[in-house]
Amino acid sequence: MNTEQNNKESTGKQVEKEILNGTGTAAGEDTREEIREEKNPIQVADRLFLTMETLAQRGPMGLIELSNQMELHKSTVHRLLNSLIYMGYARQDLETGKYSLTFKLLELSNQLLAHVDVIEIVRPYLKKLMRQTGETVHFVQKDGNYAVYIDKVESDQNSVRMVSKVGSRIPLYCSGVGKTMAAQMTEEQVRKMWAKSSIHALTPHTIVDCDEYLKTLEEVREKGYALDNEENELGVRCIAAGVTDYKGRPKYAFSISAPVSRMDDQRVEELAYYVLKMKEEIARAIQ
Repeated sequence: MNTEQNNKESTGKQVEKEILNGTGTAAGEDTREEIREEKNPIQVADRLFLTMETLAQRGPMGLIELSNQMELHKSTVHRLLNSLIYMGYARQDLETGKYSLTFKLLELSNQLLAHVDVIEIVRPYLKKLMRQTGETVHFVQKDGNYAVYIDKVESDQNSVRMVSKVGSRIPLYCSGVGKTMAAQMTEEQVRKMWAKSSIHALTPHTIVDCDEYLKTLEEVREKGYALDNEENELGVRCIAAGVTDYKGRPKYAFSISAPVSRMDDQRVEELAYYVLKMKEEIARAIQ
């Protein structure tokens, strides 16, 4: 009995050796893949995500088409698909035989977004920008034809305080944050926003002509930031940049505000450097 058991173990080890050395039969190729997957769980996870990403990018696919796209043996892809089906992330159409993703990924993303606090994510960057520039920094969220202040970091280096308050609203047409969000819209969307807004001059510098406003937005797109040249409040200039949400929609913006005495054109150029760098950092953090 012991001799028979030893023979089985010896045979098993020999088969595994042949498989790992690539000398096994065609049937052994599948087993070799299984052994490799067992010995490298990271590779299994990598392939599972690759399967989901491929289906997400290309839509429903058949087994052979998917295996060719992933450059993996069809038996390996079949196991991956079965795992995703079992976990509820994929399904197979009984008529076409093609595989596709389910909406479970969307459920996960919605659950994640429900716990994401944008202000909590962005505030460290706003503080960093305030320390770099010594000026007050605002963060706003688009709300129809207005921008709502949802966070504010006061300068700790200057005694002059900005009158803006968290929760207050500012029109898109006459603010730096509004311009930078409008610059991410199409001309048709901007004209609709303009038509629905109560356009009037808040100061002698407010732009009240839509065509002139559209030209200003072209400059914003070229530079990557927008300016409020005392258009909303006399004596105050702002430099702003917009940040899209995870869907690429123009939803957020931040700005540096200061009295005109501290923000001449040379100072604007200096601040633009920090604003554009922070724009990239915040965009990566949100998206």
